[in-house]
Amino acid sequence: MDDNPSMLRGIKRLLRGHGFASELFETGAALLRHGDFQSAVCLILDVNLSDGSGIELRHRLADLGVNLPVIYITGNDNHTTRMAAVASGCIAYLTKPFTARSLIEPIERLLRTAL
Repeated sequence: MDDNPSMLRGIKRLLRGHGFASELFETGAALLRHGDFQSAVCLILDVNLSDGSGIELRHRLADLGVNLPVIYITGNDNHTTRMAAVASGCIAYLTKPFTARSLIEPIERLLRTAL
């Protein structure tokens, strides 16, 4: 999830190109309204969403019983944010611009450990 439509489309194309289906949401509220996480492998969340913090969204989802692995992306990296992301249990923390491999690798690693 990212609040930048072009970033969303780029991530979707990248995931599709590696054989992954994805659902895109422009806001945290839209993701929460969706509510169906049964087939999800992980969440990709921007740290700074138009309607709040991706890290806080992760905590809200956990409070609702959604404990999917999370990959955070951010264009505004700083030590405090990085530490909060790591403390929330993310499997990757990527700063924009990031390489395709840096996004795909943690997902592939997650799938290998799930087998």
